[in-house]
Order: sequence, then structure tokens, then C-alpha cells
Amino acid sequence: MPDRSAATAYDYIIIGAGSAGCVLANRLSEDPDVRVLLLEAGPRDWHPFIHMPAGLAKLVNQKGVNWDYDTEPQQQLGNRRLWWPRGRVLGGSSSINAMCYIRGVPADYDGWAAQGAPGWDWETVLPCFRRSEGNGRGADALHGGDGPLAVSDLRYVNPLSHAFVEAAQQAGLPHNADFNGPRQEGVGLYQVTQKDGARCSAAVAYLRPARERPNLVVETGAMASRITFERGRASGVVYAARGRAFHQQATREVLLCGGAVNSPQLLMLSGIGPERELRAHGIGVQLHLPGVGGNLQDHLDICTLYHASSRISYDRLSDARIAWSYYLRGRTGPGTSNIAEAGGFARSALAPDERADIQFHFVPAMLDDHGRKRLAGDGYTVHACFLRPRSRGRIRLASARASDKPRIEPNYLGDAEGFDLKMMVECARLSREIMRQPAFAPYRGAPIHPAREDLDDAGLAAFVRAKAESVYHPAGSCRMGVDEDAVVDPELRVRGVDGLRVVDASVMPTLPGGNTNAPVIMIAERAADLIRSRA
Repeated sequence: MPDRSAATAYDYIIIGAGSAGCVLANRLSEDPDVRVLLLEAGPRDWHPFIHMPAGLAKLVNQKGVNWDYDTEPQQQLGNRRLWWPRGRVLGGSSSINAMCYIRGVPADYDGWAAQGAPGWDWETVLPCFRRSEGNGRGADALHGGDGPLAVSDLRYVNPLSHAFVEAAQQAGLPHNADFNGPRQEGVGLYQVTQKDGARCSAAVAYLRPARERPNLVVETGAMASRITFERGRASGVVYAARGRAFHQQATREVLLCGGAVNSPQLLMLSGIGPERELRAHGIGVQLHLPGVGGNLQDHLDICTLYHASSRISYDRLSDARIAWSYYLRGRTGPGTSNIAEAGGFARSALAPDERADIQFHFVPAMLDDHGRKRLAGDGYTVHACFLRPRSRGRIRLASARASDKPRIEPNYLGDAEGFDLKMMVECARLSREIMRQPAFAPYRGAPIHPAREDLDDAGLAAFVRAKAESVYHPAGSCRMGVDEDAVVDPELRVRGVDGLRVVDASVMPTLPGGNTNAPVIMIAERAADLIRSRA
């Protein structure tokens, strides 16, 4: 049990034991002369479905490990509320995601530096990626071989996933065996954050090896309500745990690692944010910082579904059968699948530069409404998302209570030029083209979504508005930079106060071209260097 007596002093308090928080807890507690407190609102990562990769399909309905957010109604998407699952458990979203290990491309990070974040260019961040990575293929100039985050090839691949890779090549995309290699464009099988056939979350990779250190205290079920300040400096955290309230002091820094939703929410609850927003909820203004909650970005995703002509998909494999096979046969078989086994990157005709602007995730099962809506029979799904959306949204408060979910306003397809919608139509069109290739002929049944194969651009646009969903990559709501709307500086320090940093996807100026988990871990590795003044 953590020592929470008044005499207890911590050098660092980390709020949020997600991907970034676990990294910081490990790296900072490597110094035996500092004391670190890690607070997590959710439970321990005890659930077996967290660690069995294919269990992610069941985590969709596992309320205890998910913040279970919904957006505000989205005007451009038929006023639908979109579901935003975010991890609320040790490891955060790295404990519930599909484990795809993707970094983005060098130009993404050079773009950050050009936008006012010096020190975040590709040459500088690559060593942090390499230090974190333990790739089963070994180390080279781009990859780490002995880092804590295990990155592996899939142990089991459904035949439909191989068909997707072949079909995409028939549609004109090159094969790519390493999306984090010299080039990103192409199709293939994803490498995944797994070790010996089990999920390697940030909690497994970073927190588990550090748990026995006497200078690290991990508190689960601890809901932070606000950060406290003394003379312009973050001095501690108020939080509730096991029915009691605590105010814990931090002598060096408070490190906010709540993610793109929770970090801006907690800053505003603590009096840091747009003055008008704070006063509307009766919150005293510690610092007027208008950028808090703004610049919100996410990858919008459209799923194209077909029935399969035979029982080859994962749709009718029982959970019990997968689990028993997985645990009794040494972590083998379908239980090791990350479900989104294959995918890739394409550069559309609308791309403004040399970077791929569309990403695919192929699933050998029917995935409707995030898998929450079960469809009869067997089938398969291709996800496609536009990697560089121009729309920007905002996180707002619903009230001054930490227990009330914030208002999530992504503003999907809200860019003035309508470019995001054009790109989503392109995503749907290219998905349909891949699904029509000869490689799928032995398996192809009737189309499901969209139900017609002859839709024109207007029909595909209506399909996007009716069916598009988040692919779970929110970012940017505490943007780093040097201008007046930036929330943190390039060392991730909250502008205008001392002793407070934000370390998570919210600091990204723009989304990287791909999944966000590996970049968040990189951000935390670099933050640890900055905090320890090693950068």
C-alpha cells in the first residue's frame, strides 16, 4: 500500500499511467535518489483479455478498462455521436489497442520542428524510437533491438489477410515488409507490440520492470481532480482514491500524461485554459492559456465490409475456443492475432507532397460500429483513414467536476475547403478497388457496407457521412510550440507556470502519418531526457 502520510514527499508526480506515464515512471525512477508517484484512475491490468492479443475484440465491451467517451453530435456526419474508447487501466490505450507498431515518416517530425518545435526533428527523435524498441528482427540504423518495447512479427495470420496483401498489389500498391523502414508506402503485414505471443503494453514493457523499485509508488483507482500551485509553480495534485481525498505535494515537477482528452480537461479544472471557458464553469483562473483544448485532431476512418463465401474469418470463432487454444498451446494460433493483421499506406492523387496520405487496416472479420454490432455469418473489413486531416476541433468542459466527462468536439470534415471529405471519398474508393481484385475471388461474398458497388462520388460521400468512425488517434489538444496559442514549449513545459509539463499525444502539433502509440512512447522517452537535462 502506498505511503500517503503528510510527511511523504515525492520529487515527481505523474498523472496517468498510460503509454507516456509508464515510460516516465520507469526512466525517472532509474535514479534512486528521486521519489516518483504514478497515479492512474483505472485498475491494474489484470484482465486476461488485455494480455491475449485477440482479446482486444472483447475489450470493446469491457467497461472497467475504458473511459468510454462519446463525441458531441458531428454536423458533417449526420449529427452522429462517435465513440472514442480510451484506455483507463495501467498501460492506458496501449493495453486495449490493436498493437500496430507504426512511427510515421521523417517529414512528419521535421514538420513539427518547422512549426515551432525545435528539437523534435527526425534526426533528434530517431534515437528515442530506437532506445524504446526491442525489435525481434534485430537492430539496424532505423531500429532498436534491445529496448523495453517488444516489437514482433505476427505468430498467426489468417488467409484473408494474405489475400488482402495480394489484392492491394494487384491494385498497384508495392509490397512493403517494414512500414518503419526506408519507405512507408506499400502493403504488408503489421509488426506488433507483442512479446512471445502476448501483448507488450507500456505497462508490461516499462512499468513491470520498475515496480519493485522502492522509490516508485504506483496508485491505481486514483482520480486526479486538479493540480495545485504555489507562487506560480505547480506544487501538487489533489486526487481521490478508495473513498478518500488526498493532496500530495511534488517538490520538482508534476507531469501530466492524461492523453488528448484528459490532459486539457485537467488543466482547465486546475484553472489553466481559455479564461472565458473557465469562468463559465466557476473555475478560478490560474493562467489564461487560450490554446488549451484546441487544435484537436483525429484520424477519421471508413470501413468497407464484404461477406465471405466460406467460414474462414474470425467471426464465428468462439472466445472460449480461442482462449483455451492460446493458453494451452503456448501462446499460438488465432489468440495471438492482433485482428488488424495486414494493412499499409498509399499516396493518393490528391497528396500535396511525397508522403502517403491513406492508411489501411485489414480485419479478417466483419467490424461494424467498432465491433459492437454483431453481423451474421462470416466476412472481412478494410479500414481506410486519411492521415493528415485539415479539420480541427476542441476539448471543452462539461462542468467543474472531474467526474463529468468533457465535451469532445472533433469537428470532423469541418475544414472550409472540404478537402477532408474528398480524401475520405478517396479512401472509400480505393478500399473498394482493392476488395474487387482477383485475390479475393475465392472468398468474396455480397457487399455489406456499402451495400452497392456502383456508388459514384456523391454516393461514397453519403456513405462516409453515415458510417465513418474514429480510428482512435486523438492528438494535438495541448500543442507544443513557441507562439501565443501553444500550450507547452518545445521542452513540454506548460507556458506561464513552472514545474508542470504535459507528456502525451496532446502535445503533437500535427498527427504523424500512422498509429500514435509508438510516437507517444518516443515523446515520453525524449521528455525523460529533457527532465533529466540529458537532451
